[in-house]
Amino acid sequence: MSVRSNRWRPVAVVLGTAVVLAGAGACAKSEETPASSAAGPAPAASQVVQSAAPGAATCTLDQYGGTKIDLKTAKVGFSQSEKEANPFRIAETKSIQDEAAKLGIANLTTANANSQFNKQISDVEQMIDSGVQLLVIAPLNSDGWDSVFAKASAKKVPIITIDRKINATPCKDYLTFIGSDFAEQGKRAADEMAKALGNKGEVAILLGAPGNNVTTLRTSGFKEQIAKVAPDIKVTFEQTGNFSREEGQKVAEQLLQSNPGINGIYGENDEMALGAVTALKGAGKKAGDVKIVSIDGTQGAVEGIVNGWISAVIESNPRFGPLAFDTATKFFAGQPVGQDIIIADRAYDTTNAKTDVGSAY
Repeated sequence: MSVRSNRWRPVAVVLGTAVVLAGAGACAKSEETPASSAAGPAPAASQVVQSAAPGAATCTLDQYGGTKIDLKTAKVGFSQSEKEANPFRIAETKSIQDEAAKLGIANLTTANANSQFNKQISDVEQMIDSGVQLLVIAPLNSDGWDSVFAKASAKKVPIITIDRKINATPCKDYLTFIGSDFAEQGKRAADEMAKALGNKGEVAILLGAPGNNVTTLRTSGFKEQIAKVAPDIKVTFEQTGNFSREEGQKVAEQLLQSNPGINGIYGENDEMALGAVTALKGAGKKAGDVKIVSIDGTQGAVEGIVNGWISAVIESNPRFGPLAFDTATKFFAGQPVGQDIIIADRAYDTTNAKTDVGSAY
């Protein structure tokens, strides 16, 4: 499945067997109605969920274990993985905090691991020891969570993971994962790169951080799709930029020294892509000389489309607060929730970036 339209679709949120409209910020419009109008740019959008496949696995309170609680009086913990210099992390944390305040959840504890995995494990274990009754975790790595699962299982604390998957068993080690289809994001980025390059040329990949499924799937999805739709495009350079603007710039500078004739750069997040833009400017390149496609949907990257430095951006929506707490509310009420809740992401290109920059974060 590839969402190719740049228009809003009326998508239902599917949580287990319950079907509701998307969060309050989402604008459900007909297929014929453009995302923006003369009234101004599209509003910042809440997440919407792709329709669940028939027979998709769900989880209930009885299956997982534990007791019903009222979130308003519950002790809730949120663990952020990376320092909030990245717009994605800023928007993600703010969404959790804002939704907790909106719902009247008075006891929310937050911690930031600052990209240190041992610190994140320690943060979460301390939250469990302090008596949290629900955990929302944005995991830094996909492996290494066994000690957390053991502590959480002993106290029947449900864990909702967001934006990155943990390599473990849903409805057992953790409750559910909420996030994007990362392989699909890579495929859509490949489609945009093929279009930008006219199906031929040499492309470099600025890889995300190692050790998590986001990097793995955004890479494999891109490569598989490029080989399928544009076999004359060759990936000739790959190096990690750790999802960092500074490291993305350094890697791009090395790339331009070793291969000044590179035609395209695929940044596995917007921060690295914007670092590449800085490197291109420093190398005397002009906007559009090297085609850049990235993933996230930050305002800086969407503005990069407007000024010609970036060809397209595939969104990865970080506003997890409404969906995470809606999932928890249904779960504690005894309703089934999906073990994998996959959101539908939009895209930005030259046709909509100027009018829709207000939807970016």
